[in-house]
Amino acid sequence: MASSCCLDQLNLLSTDDFRVMNRIPRVMKVPGVISQFEEDQQTTSRKRVIIVSNQLPLRASRDPVSGEWRFEFDENNLLAQLKDAFPPDTEVRYVGTLKADVDVADQDEVAQVLHEKFSCETIFLPVDMQNKFYHGFCKHYLWPLFHYMMPTTGSDGVRFDRSQWQAYVSANKIFADKVLEVTDRDDEDEDHVWVHDYHLMALPTFLRRRSTRVKLGFFLHSPFPSSDMYRTLPVRDDILRALLNCDLIGFHTFDYARHFLSSCRRILGLHSESKRGRTALEYYGRTVTIKILPAGIHMEQLESVMSEESTVRKAKELKEKYKGKILMVGVDDLDLFKGITQKFSAMAELLETNQRLRGKLVLVQITNPARSLGWDVQEVLDEANGIAKEVNKKYGEPGYEPIIFIKGPVTTQEKLAHYAVADYCVVTPVRDGMNLVPYKYTVCRQGCPALDKALGVDESSPPKNSVIIISEFIGCSPSLSGAIRVNPWNISEMANAMYSAIDLPETEKHLRHDKHYKYISSHDVSYWARSFDQDLERACRDHYHKRYWRIGLGLAFRLVALEPNFRKLLGHTLNSAYKRSNSRLILLDYDGTMMPPTSVNKGPSNEVISVLNRLCDDPKNIVFIVSGRDRDTLSQWFSSCEKLGIAAEHGYFTRWTRDSPWETYRLMDLSWKEVVEPIMQLYTEATDGSCIENKETAVVWHHQDADTDFGLCQAKELHDHLENVLANEPVVVKRGQQIVEVKPQGMSKGIVVENVISTMRSRGKSPDFLLCIGDDRSDEDMFESIARSSANPTLPAIAEIFACTVGQKPSMAKYYVDDIVEVIGLLRGIAEASVQPNSL
Repeated sequence: MASSCCLDQLNLLSTDDFRVMNRIPRVMKVPGVISQFEEDQQTTSRKRVIIVSNQLPLRASRDPVSGEWRFEFDENNLLAQLKDAFPPDTEVRYVGTLKADVDVADQDEVAQVLHEKFSCETIFLPVDMQNKFYHGFCKHYLWPLFHYMMPTTGSDGVRFDRSQWQAYVSANKIFADKVLEVTDRDDEDEDHVWVHDYHLMALPTFLRRRSTRVKLGFFLHSPFPSSDMYRTLPVRDDILRALLNCDLIGFHTFDYARHFLSSCRRILGLHSESKRGRTALEYYGRTVTIKILPAGIHMEQLESVMSEESTVRKAKELKEKYKGKILMVGVDDLDLFKGITQKFSAMAELLETNQRLRGKLVLVQITNPARSLGWDVQEVLDEANGIAKEVNKKYGEPGYEPIIFIKGPVTTQEKLAHYAVADYCVVTPVRDGMNLVPYKYTVCRQGCPALDKALGVDESSPPKNSVIIISEFIGCSPSLSGAIRVNPWNISEMANAMYSAIDLPETEKHLRHDKHYKYISSHDVSYWARSFDQDLERACRDHYHKRYWRIGLGLAFRLVALEPNFRKLLGHTLNSAYKRSNSRLILLDYDGTMMPPTSVNKGPSNEVISVLNRLCDDPKNIVFIVSGRDRDTLSQWFSSCEKLGIAAEHGYFTRWTRDSPWETYRLMDLSWKEVVEPIMQLYTEATDGSCIENKETAVVWHHQDADTDFGLCQAKELHDHLENVLANEPVVVKRGQQIVEVKPQGMSKGIVVENVISTMRSRGKSPDFLLCIGDDRSDEDMFESIARSSANPTLPAIAEIFACTVGQKPSMAKYYVDDIVEVIGLLRGIAEASVQPNSL
């Protein structure tokens, strides 16, 4: 087993020590001499974006006679459209699996063709791994859970399966290895890697472990469930920690981002902050930016397909077919979350309650083929068929069917033709990601010259219009402010919304359409890609301003980023300085430094008492506990420490030993407490798990045992309330770790540092060694006071200063330790050094 010293050195191993200076070019395209200089020029002259997804945005087919493979980009795929979204001088490469079964013997040849002609790096997963990874964990566990479907019984196919999770992790590692092959060049730090969707949420950990400064972004295209749902996931910590190895994490809506941040807060204890309109999380010294931006469509490509002869011809046929009818259209994937059965039920209720619409209203529902097989797909199809058949039987007549149910596949041209002639678009999933159907519908209703001519639209025609009936539970809903939003679980509400849409005046339809079209045309796929790319660049600005260390194994891996002068306090460094000194001052915070804040018994352990006594027994040492707690509690807890100094209530009360009298900083007017206590009592009664700590000079409201989110909300409200009420009082209102504290102005732990050092100097024992350890905001006052004192040339210099914070975080301290265990270990180490002979 490695010694603790060795482990410390491993923890401090900087990634800068592993820079590879020269590499052999990855691919030789032309026989002959390889020019490293030419290769470098090629790779450094162009920016490169690597798009990683479960499946490559390609269509693959094989000639049954010749056996020759044919490939083309799937232009309907959002990720395929990204290649046109970046500037022409940007190299876009894709990494993913192929939507086709390729024989093992042909895989190398296929991969080479896709690499050379399509800039695609192909991954071929073993069949068993692919089934467990994609059809198992992704589609039958993660996807339902992220769409708010709880695992209930073992027969429904969504129970957590450890072997499927292991396949998911293994597949993600294979993806990461392939990305690393692509980024294997001298300027790999300039690569932008953009990972897409829930299939690859573990990938960032494997990639970040090997490439610390790669610009790494992730975008989730599905909903992110509420923290209550997400917390049911047995591997919830692993997935969150993996995602937090990214620089930028994107979501379509604020709700999805809010749920992610809430999960980070409740599960990992991380708190987000908003600054200049941007939300971010601090994670081991790194800033992880959260971006909220709905995806867009490829306007030029859509308009091009709209102008094709097959689209125009089909639109003309449909207009003639549905002449005199009120046409609604819906296009959805065939799965249980798309709300198809609810939509059909609403259609039935609408026709039942509005006889005038019978014979006129038609709903054309087009379904895309299911992406995964299972009992749920067949169940939805059977139920939808049953409802459609019943509605058509009850309200249909010769030559008229209220519901036209078209099961895919349907060509893009045919879909666009339906959009172009439909008066209304009905998109009502019970839960979905972005869903770009309403965007495409709006653009098709705007038309193009070829469509307009075929449909008889000219300058004398009424203004273009469209009406969208949309579920409030899909990603595009917040962007379409002119749409009629519905709760798809409320059938009557959906039926009423359909009726309201039909009854809208033409001018209102035009205004809604015009509003949507302006937004959609300006927020297209290029806007989405550029915005994400710019934010990724911005999120990575500090990559070269910090030093990085790799910590943790497996999915617990994280990258710790520290300021260049901020380093871990090691035992041998502290011990050496300690042994060289003759007048030492040791200042220790208590809660969070000597005792875990989550501990039920807040008193010091026997080990803490023992270590403190051993330090105090050395005549060269002055040891102080500096705490915000009241003096009576601290006196009781440390009654067995005869020579220990205590500074209570942030230094308002100070004593140098157990038997010395308490010294008071200054007399203060405390009449403001009569105002504070009743206000805090109101918040305590309204916040289960909160309590009030009434000190002699301060009042503290604690909420560590309250619900995390509610406690934070109440703390902010209480803080603002007290600041307004106490605006003219000589007090400060501060928020700390799960507390709100009101105390007199001028009182801080920094005062303790100044007073103790001043007293030691007046006694002729100016310190030549100073160790100060703390963990929260109040301890920053001590670190700031130490920095100010050491920078003052008029004061005697302190030879050895160790200002140390607990945890890696922004701090005035120059050193850090990871946790309380390390604090006790360091103190135990110097206590042992006190009784050992000086070997120097």
